[in-house]
Amino acid sequence: MSFGKDELIRYISNDLNIDTAPEGGTELFSSGILDSVAMVGLISFVEQQAGVRVQPGDVTLENFDTVDAILAYVQSLE
Repeated sequence: MSFGKDELIRYISNDLNIDTAPEGGTELFSSGILDSVAMVGLISFVEQQAGVRVQPGDVTLENFDTVDAILAYVQSLE
């Protein structure tokens, strides 16, 4: 399976029911677009699609608040 910006935005928009597709720098959690319940699904999606294991200590706004931050985090694990 592939994991990239388009797939991540599609998941956030469709599966997490966001009305407007986020851009790379849109703050997802800081702005309240997503909540902690959505984080669980997002982490699961990232792990499955990217084939990585997200460590609990890595679940921070720095790594998960924007699409670009999530992609950079995943790249750092590869």
